Amino acid sequence: MSAFPFAGKVAIVTGGSSGIGLATVEQLLQAGASVAFCGRNVERLQAAERGLRECYPAARLLAYPCDVLDATQVQAFAEASLSAFGPAQVLINNAGQGRVSTFADTTDSAWQEELQLKFFSVIYPVRAFQPQLSGQAGAAIVCVNSLLASQPEPHMVATSAARAGLKNLVRSMAFEFADQGIRVNGILIGLVESGQWRRRFEAREERELDWQQWTGQLAARKQIPLGRLGLPSEAAHAILFLASPLSAYTTGSHIDVSGGLSRHA
Repeated sequence: MSAFPFAGKVAIVTGGSSGIGLATVEQLLQAGASVAFCGRNVERLQAAERGLRECYPAARLLAYPCDVLDATQVQAFAEASLSAFGPAQVLINNAGQGRVSTFADTTDSAWQEELQLKFFSVIYPVRAFQPQLSGQAGAAIVCVNSLLASQPEPHMVATSAARAGLKNLVRSMAFEFADQGIRVNGILIGLVESGQWRRRFEAREERELDWQQWTGQLAARKQIPLGRLGLPSEAAHAILFLASPLSAYTTGSHIDVSGGLSRHA
């Protein structure tokens, strides 16, 4: 049984077909929410939906193919969710991976792609769902962000800059939407287990190391005090806290979910 009170609420999750997004969808269903989630990869979206329906056959669930960088598709997703479940009270923005590049080797088009992804993957869903959220009791927006927003890495210069901008945007939206009863917060993740890390593990040179050993060495190199990568479910717990009435007096803030990797107080 979930510790988070979402019974009777409608929650939206973008990028919900894998990783942190999928873990968030699952935890919202466990907490009694009706959940509409989207993803760009149709096969992965359908596979996620099948798995969720097997585990939660009575769940009120909508899986919708949508590219969050297409405003028309996002608006259609908002209308489909509204038709299926009624107005949303919760919006979880979770989309986008990191780009490895330095300032010297980041092209103009790469900058534009990265800035568009990190900003408009939030801007378009917020625009589409804000009319539903406005005035709803306990309305909340949560954005999945990265520790790079506060602790940039030179080999991820474009992503670090874009993540910092998103952190600023969260605070700006929190101020602007407060009089509509909408709280806006985010989480800052460090290294979290994902398909990307699994692929790097499969391509590892140290074939004698298993997953736990390999990720333990990675955590040691990255100087993560907890000595391991985070789990998608751990990030999802922080997301649900910020989306729930348990954080009713919190807005414009970010929770650090990095295993102690942050070097900032």
